Order: sequence, then C-alpha cells, then structure tokens
Amino acid sequence: MRILILGCGRAGTGLAHEMILRGYEVSVVDKDPQSFKRLGPGFKGKTVVGIAFDQQALLQAGIERADGLAAVTVSDEANVVAALTARDIYHVPRVVARLYDPNQAEIYKRMGIQTIAPIAWGVQRIADLLIYSQLEPVFHIGSGDVDLVESEVPHLLVGRSVNDLTVPGEIHIVAITRSGKTFLPTLATRFGERDVIHLAVLTSSSKRLKELLGA
Repeated sequence: MRILILGCGRAGTGLAHEMILRGYEVSVVDKDPQSFKRLGPGFKGKTVVGIAFDQQALLQAGIERADGLAAVTVSDEANVVAALTARDIYHVPRVVARLYDPNQAEIYKRMGIQTIAPIAWGVQRIADLLIYSQLEPVFHIGSGDVDLVESEVPHLLVGRSVNDLTVPGEIHIVAITRSGKTFLPTLATRFGERDVIHLAVLTSSSKRLKELLGA
C-alpha cells in the first residue's frame, strides 16, 4: 500500500515512521525542506517539498496511486482542502484530516471526511482519567454510536461466562486482560478475579450494560 502524509511535524514524522515499520510505501509532503531532517538519515520513504493542497506537489508525491492520505499540517484550512482534493478529485480510498478546531472537525466528519480533533479528544480523555468510573470510555467509533469501554470484572461476575454478558447487536466483549496479558475470549470463557474486560457497546445500550455489571 502507498500512504501519502501531508505535514512533517511531530505527528507527520511519527506517522511516517510507523507506516514504514508496518511495511507501507510512504511519501511525505511539507513546504519547509528543513522539516525532513526530523525523519532522520535512514528514512526509506519519499519526500516532496510543496504546499499540502498544491496539485503539482501531490502528483509528485504519487497521490494518483495512493491508498491512503493523512493531512496533518499545522493549518486546519490546508488539511481540509487537501483532504477534499484527495477524496473528490483523486478518489483516494482512505483520507484522514487533523483539525484543531473541534467544531470544524465535527462539520467535516458529517460530510464524510474522517477527522481527528486532538484537543477535544485530549480534554475528554483527561476528564475520564480524573473521574473514577467503573466503565472507562476508551474510544468512540465512527459516528459515535458505538463505544469501546473498559471495566474491571465485578465480583458478582467472577466465574460467569462471556456469554452471560453478551447481548447480540448491543454488547460484545472483544478482549480480556488478565495478569497483564490481553486475549480474545470465546463465549465460553469464564471471568477471573481482577480481569479487565474490553467491550464494544451501542451508546444507547450503556444503561443496560451498567445494569448487567451491577453498576
């Protein structure tokens, strides 16, 4: 797969190295040629000097053959324009834009652009960590209708099976962490003391989950 990254700041640099480690072909675009020094001398990808939404730079970076594009420059406007260009003109299958303005991020998300709003996500995550809750929100999937949550197994469920906590179409246990190791359970897997369960749950079913957990 070919991945195009727009912006060679800390996020772009980290993402470029991560995708290289995963075996992908990577091209990085940035208007400042000095920014590519962050990638290090051993970087195996391609670098292109240019503005994120400039079509000449995008073509040079290989956008016509790209399987995915991440717009992570310091400019929300540049990221939006680049993401829309990639999606609507070059039909890149997977496009993600980082937007610092959470309101703008939500608007473009509704338009079909996958957005990451680090400030909003960070504030929510810090609040979650400061306030104890038996159900720990980890991630909101897609439109926000499905949550990934964590919970330590309550005493009343120890010895019970995964099937007892599964509600088809509403609540599914996707993994269990036991003694520092995480594994995928079957419906017959039984809960142990101090297990941490990782669940996918419909937002509308969160009250039902709390009832099943005895919260």
